[in-house]
Amino acid sequence: MKFICVEKELNIPKSKIPADVMESEALKVYDLYSSGVLREIYFKEENNIAVLILECKDRNEAESVIAALPIVEKGYIGFDIIGLRPYPGFSRLFDNKYKAN
Repeated sequence: MKFICVEKELNIPKSKIPADVMESEALKVYDLYSSGVLREIYFKEENNIAVLILECKDRNEAESVIAALPIVEKGYIGFDIIGLRPYPGFSRLFDNKYKAN
């Protein structure tokens, strides 16, 4: 299952996060990306808010992955986790009740 995880700042300036925590964060993100759990990572254009795309078996796994990020563990940032499911609308193309006679 895919999850979009959008950073929510906790009123702590990123400039106040210690360099060693940021380095640990980068290593963890690299590990998650290398393992295929973290599929994509971005920053919003206007305000450097992180947006992560995870592939996890369920919400519990996604929450655990996010909770294990060093800057989350230390309380510098949090994330809103949004579960995604496949778009079902294409079935209308193949469902007989929608086909024209």
